[in-house]
Amino acid sequence: MLFIQSLYLALIFFFIGMIGTIFVSKKYIPSLVSIFGIIGSIFLFLCSLGPIFYSHDIGFYLWDIFGKNKINIQIDHISGFFLIITSIITFCSSIFASNKIKHRSMKRPFGFLFFFLIISCILTLISYDVFLFLISWEIMSIAIYLIITIGEKERPGFIMLAIGEAGTIAILISFLLLSKNANSLDFSIIKMASGNISLSLRWWIFLLSFIGFGIKAGIIPLNFWLPRAYKACDGYIIPLVAGATLNLGIYGIIRTNMDLIPIHNLGPGIIVMITGAITAILGVLYATIEDDLKAVLAHSSIENAGIITTALGAGFVFFALNLREYAAMAFVACFYHIFNHSIFKTLLFMGQSEVEGEINTSSLDNMGGLLKKMPLLGTFVLVGVMSISALPPFNGFVSEWLTLETILRSVEITSSGIKLAFVFAGVLLALTAGLGVTCFVRVFAMGFLGMPRQENIKKAKDASKASIIPMAILSIFCLGLGVLPTYVIPSLDTVVARVTGARSQDVLVPPFFNNYKIKDSGHLPESFVKDFHDIGAQVGKSILPGRGLVIMHRGGAQNPVVFAASPAYTLITIVLLVGVTMFFVWLFCSRKHRAEQVSRWDGGIIKLYPEMTYTASGFSQPIRVIFNSILRPKMLEERKNIGGFQMKIKRQKVQAHLIDRLVLYPIINGPTWLSKKLAKMHSGEVTVYTGYVFLMLLVIIGLLWI
Repeated sequence: MLFIQSLYLALIFFFIGMIGTIFVSKKYIPSLVSIFGIIGSIFLFLCSLGPIFYSHDIGFYLWDIFGKNKINIQIDHISGFFLIITSIITFCSSIFASNKIKHRSMKRPFGFLFFFLIISCILTLISYDVFLFLISWEIMSIAIYLIITIGEKERPGFIMLAIGEAGTIAILISFLLLSKNANSLDFSIIKMASGNISLSLRWWIFLLSFIGFGIKAGIIPLNFWLPRAYKACDGYIIPLVAGATLNLGIYGIIRTNMDLIPIHNLGPGIIVMITGAITAILGVLYATIEDDLKAVLAHSSIENAGIITTALGAGFVFFALNLREYAAMAFVACFYHIFNHSIFKTLLFMGQSEVEGEINTSSLDNMGGLLKKMPLLGTFVLVGVMSISALPPFNGFVSEWLTLETILRSVEITSSGIKLAFVFAGVLLALTAGLGVTCFVRVFAMGFLGMPRQENIKKAKDASKASIIPMAILSIFCLGLGVLPTYVIPSLDTVVARVTGARSQDVLVPPFFNNYKIKDSGHLPESFVKDFHDIGAQVGKSILPGRGLVIMHRGGAQNPVVFAASPAYTLITIVLLVGVTMFFVWLFCSRKHRAEQVSRWDGGIIKLYPEMTYTASGFSQPIRVIFNSILRPKMLEERKNIGGFQMKIKRQKVQAHLIDRLVLYPIINGPTWLSKKLAKMHSGEVTVYTGYVFLMLLVIIGLLWI
């Protein structure tokens, strides 16, 4: 009952906040966004705890539709997980947005759309019948469209809405097929009747749902809308859009293919895994060469959606092969990275919004030296950069490491073809991880270090408390999720175990803090566990609860190689090493020698100008050269005579995205080419048109004769 009341209160506070933005004075709208957003997100968090930690699903019917069908609302283990993420992102975004709205002239529509989007996301996640889900999905799409177009940027919003509607049609057809089979719109009845679905119909439902929801998730080939839409979003709400709405596409794929009609054959899993790996590599490749910071983060969202999808596909394959423990590992890696990506991407978009608002540019080539002017903001952006680069001890490392290690479990599969698919996905993910580090080293080094490349950077001020507080909260999450994975994994297991019937913590988190028992240890030999005890796996046992601080998997019969990691011990080691180093530097250097400040060596140059320093474009040039066959930039040349034999030549490289070239441009250019061909038929002569009419009559008579 407590959880249901919390859900009611969350929706009530968000709704009152939305309506309040219409009637209250403009000067009170920022406070209203902050107060009602924070309180509503707290109640939303509380109602999400029941299915995750107490195995207590929340559900109730509202009213009848179409006779025997009812509007059904339910929070189970899957929706509860996504609602926890949404509540955290909403909490932080409410504080951040309230500060940004203060400086906007259109406070009322901005505040209204902020709550409108939150409510639509919640309704999508708690809908448990086809009718309410599709209505909520459409409301969410309209909310994002209005958010984009409110800044007079109709084209990106129209592209997003158009391609989104195509995806909605695919989702609608897949749900209609499920509903027809179950003779009901209720998800619970659809789930019970899924065993009667034929193999061919399962394929159709999978393909339609994967394409439809994949569009919203940013998965290739129909993700060209995402960078355009993100760049058009206002800075006050882009953290919420990036941190919460992208998850809804992943949620739809999981809800349909993991819950309503679980995948039991290999084909769909391999398609999901390979598609995810290609999405990841293309996303990070374009993120690495982009100059605009917002575009970098948008392409990075595509990359992380690919990583999530790869882990999900691997889980589908293992599940179909009845390797339940490996399937549980893959799904835990998938859910872990969903959580991590929402946290660090929201943090980075907040940092980008603050930087753009302060120096009026988002171009990395025009930044530099921001860390000195904005030290607090720069510190939290650095946390986000290290997290998204998968560097320990931050959260991105754990989920990406788990994903790669799960893919290596393909050695237990006997089929060579399936192994080859895993090898292909693993290689692309490994390359993605390397490019990810390159991408965000470039972002921080070129944007926050070095010399200022614009005069207004020298006048920049650090972010206000209202912006720093949510960034600090998200940074704490980045560190906490990174150093305490042995506490996060058992929580995620409550979501995964209800699908797979197996628990990943039995093979991932040995009970080093508990008394050793064979049945609780993932079948690890006692002597094997003792060896890990001897090298410190039980350090902290006397002061910490739980199973331990080490993630470890021994492997299977085909490859009994141990992989183990402990971000907590890594953090302790880093702190000790830095502390010892600083102590000896102070002991042998600082105490005996006075520090002197001298000019840095600059190669003998009299003065170093910003134009002479390394730019973000220069940093990414090797990537452009290596991947030129994929990027294929187009050279535009403009020639202009300026007198005599002199000519002014201007050359400019234009980057056409691979997906645009292969998907978008053919869709656009095909009808254009056909219309040009048909236009030649219009000569303007009456005799020609008379001939057309006579020819059409002959065609009609011929058809009737047949």
